[in-house]
Amino acid sequence: MKILVTGGTGNVGRNAVARLVRNGHTVRVIGRRAGVTIEGAEYHVCDTTDFGSLREQVRGMEGIVHLAAIAWPGGGPGQELFDINCRGTFNVYQAAADEGIARISCASSINALGYNYGVASFELRYFPIDEEHPTCTTDAYSFSKQVTEAIAGYFWRREGISSVNLRLPGVYEIHPERMGWIVRRADSFRRAFDELMALPEAERQDRVRAAIDRFDAGRRERHVPMSREEMRARWRALRDDPDMLLLGGRTDFWASIHAEDAAQALEKGLLADYTGSHPLFVNDSHNSTGIASETLAQVFFHEVTARAHPLVGDESLVSIEKARALIGFEPEHPIGELLGSLD
Repeated sequence: MKILVTGGTGNVGRNAVARLVRNGHTVRVIGRRAGVTIEGAEYHVCDTTDFGSLREQVRGMEGIVHLAAIAWPGGGPGQELFDINCRGTFNVYQAAADEGIARISCASSINALGYNYGVASFELRYFPIDEEHPTCTTDAYSFSKQVTEAIAGYFWRREGISSVNLRLPGVYEIHPERMGWIVRRADSFRRAFDELMALPEAERQDRVRAAIDRFDAGRRERHVPMSREEMRARWRALRDDPDMLLLGGRTDFWASIHAEDAAQALEKGLLADYTGSHPLFVNDSHNSTGIASETLAQVFFHEVTARAHPLVGDESLVSIEKARALIGFEPEHPIGELLGSLD
């Protein structure tokens, strides 16, 4: 299959391109940076907001993996986030329609739900979260992902382009520096959690509620334009705060995914037998803490009492059942096994 990959130079893109090439596809990658070389694929400089240039790169392709976007709220002012993410996505689908391409696999985000980056919190209905759960976006980045999912629906109704929009959570890769950070973070969280659980229940609930109130009060500050290094420095400062450490991962429900599993889902989004436009949560099948999910829900989401089904063990608080059924997605590199292998 001849596949165009937009924005294929990040961690998800590199893994997706490598998987596609390894599996015998002919891959063309486009991005805004010059001087890029990608093993096994051709690379062209192209901005998805430039429709004429994009249309030329789509010519001759049979499927598209669309990743090009500003990927975090601080990546620019709201109007720029909306323009690049939404206009770029519309252009990709329009160019596909003009070329007669019938299948697109697109990176959306767990943030299409609106809970993590939103400047305003909202009440969750039930666990585990699934694609039927109502969304409530109140920040430009998350809203842009909600809009790109709507764009996919528009082109299915109008042009018959089938696509998945993969609601990816935090994506991790395996290399010594990164795994060391993951292990240290997991150990720190577990120690803080054990200390929290040793408190009397009323005191524990008060501490969690106060920490959540502090976090929610600072939601708007997360949307000041900043570099990735500035963003990481802010995250490090939060991790040094004992109460904020406890909330680490809470707003995306301790969901994560290995970059190779993200690549798996992107490829299956092109090849699986389905029709229509589908947002899909894709993540590990277990939460990243190893703690029972029902316990996490009761401690950190005390007010959310409804369950779509009983939570078993440390199964993810974000359901991947639809992705399993529609495209045959199944995590092959769960973080729990990786952490266990390092004990």
